[in-house]
Amino acid sequence: MFGSLLSKLTQPNPVPLADDDARLAITALLVRLARSDHAYGATEIDEINRILSKRYDLTRDAAAALLHEAEEIEAVAPDTVRFTNAVKDGVPLDDRMAVIEAAWSVVLADGVRTAEEDALMRMIPRFLGITDRESNEARLRAAKAMNGASI
Repeated sequence: MFGSLLSKLTQPNPVPLADDDARLAITALLVRLARSDHAYGATEIDEINRILSKRYDLTRDAAAALLHEAEEIEAVAPDTVRFTNAVKDGVPLDDRMAVIEAAWSVVLADGVRTAEEDALMRMIPRFLGITDRESNEARLRAAKAMNGASI
């Protein structure tokens, strides 16, 4: 799967992603966002694992395995523009909205929003066909869910 997704990401003309490739690409995109501030720590890793478990109904071990593979993909994947275009072409709009909400959850997980994360969160929604307003609404939902979880 690793080589398959990388070859699709590097093709000049994107091809629709199969479900497994889309799942891996989305996870790698979350990893890229979490790593953007050079502070990829346990809080963000735990949040990504929580998202994967919930979104894909995975066990803890299966989520950790998917995350590990996504970390490897993210480290060698092409620029974020091609990455997000592949997700856009392979994932329906409703699912892309959920991806943006998940992305905001990762950004907010450690309680610190950095300039690097903010820059990616201005770019990623746009490349996924999500408006700034929709992204802001997703951010508010993610923040509300995080505040509700701590009560």
